[in-house]
Amino acid sequence: MDLKGKKILIVGTGISGIGAATLLYKAGACPILFDENDTVSIEDIRKKLAEGVHCDIITKTLPDEVLAELALVVLSPGVPTDTPFVERFRDAGITIWGEVELGYAFSKGKVVAITGTNGKTTTTALTGKIMQDYYQSVFVVGNIGNPYTLEALDTVDDTVTVAEISSFQLETTEYFKPVVSAILNITPDHLNRHHTMENYVAVKESITKNQTKAEFCVLNYEDEYTRAFGQERCPAFVIFFSSKRKLEHGYYLEDEDIWYAEDGKAIRLMNIHEMKLLGTHNVENVMAAIAMTAAFGVPMESILQSVRAFRAVEHRIEYVATKKGVDYYNDSKGTNPDAAIKGIQAMNKPTILIGGGYDKQSEYDEWIEAFDSKVKWLVLLGQTKEKIAACARAHGFTNILMADSLEEVMKLCEEKAEPGDAVLLSPACASWGMFPNYEVRGNMFKDLVNQIEE
Repeated sequence: MDLKGKKILIVGTGISGIGAATLLYKAGACPILFDENDTVSIEDIRKKLAEGVHCDIITKTLPDEVLAELALVVLSPGVPTDTPFVERFRDAGITIWGEVELGYAFSKGKVVAITGTNGKTTTTALTGKIMQDYYQSVFVVGNIGNPYTLEALDTVDDTVTVAEISSFQLETTEYFKPVVSAILNITPDHLNRHHTMENYVAVKESITKNQTKAEFCVLNYEDEYTRAFGQERCPAFVIFFSSKRKLEHGYYLEDEDIWYAEDGKAIRLMNIHEMKLLGTHNVENVMAAIAMTAAFGVPMESILQSVRAFRAVEHRIEYVATKKGVDYYNDSKGTNPDAAIKGIQAMNKPTILIGGGYDKQSEYDEWIEAFDSKVKWLVLLGQTKEKIAACARAHGFTNILMADSLEEVMKLCEEKAEPGDAVLLSPACASWGMFPNYEVRGNMFKDLVNQIEE
């Protein structure tokens, strides 16, 4: 699609929207930024743009005459695709893309893309590290916090782009085609956006929609959705990984070793204690990263060297400090129950667990059941605290404390924690409502931990 000189509407003025406007301006298009939030001023939005980047800005209401001039609409990931506002564009026959599709359209080289309910950020960061250690031109983009659009014009023919792709971003892809894709797992999440589990699963699977058997898709054999997808309808060449059983073909964990099997012949790759990551879920993330990079063509010796050197991603079971004999861990990225289960499973000490936040219509039964006598106290805050407390009591867990702020939470944790314990922020909920995002929540937690006097 030739967009030079064309008027392009960008809906949303966050990091994704600003990235899209910047790319389009540099590419010679005429970007128009739109934000329907009536508390945001045009001047505030203009300040977000880099020096030398110019575009029209509209707030509150989009005039019909603007609609008639548009060649393309670019939606930020936070904008639902099934609203009357978006239907206006469809009814007018205007193509709707997201930031990822736009970045892909302007990029060169090859793409490796990772999606899944949990583990995306760690797997993307590790895959990026493996690629960067072997190739010269590598960009790590997408939901990990670096807009694809800000890097696309700097890519060259031999660039490798490693992209973390959320379900929201997949809703607005059209031609996006990774050389290697991965779906790490699929568990209930964002049902307030996707409405049904069937819709959510279909969106996740759509990462492969343009792939053929000439491309690869890495899938979790132990997830019922991804296993069925790989066995029945995945259009790409499937590579499975498993943390629970030996595979005839693929990557698997046996005892404490990671193996690769092909045609029934297995090769031991590494012991999990050579890694700096905690928990079985991280072994799965590592196997996925190994599978993707090996399929792409990175030599196994180089891959394993990078894996051994890799450290945990910020906000994902991140060790913060030991204060008064108590270890503090920041797992603010645990924004749904399944992710938070992984946080609990990684703990090997009596744990005071901090949970609660924005209600994404999740159920918390499996999370509570995963406490498995590790959790001494559950400290709750946010919109979901009463809902989680009721669920915990229904499962017989009654050591529950309530708080109205993260500062109050930390005081309660200090009072209850004893030397040899751990305090884990792993909320099982999104941060919205109390914090702009999980990074802000995690950073505030870390600041409060570091303020504890010995």
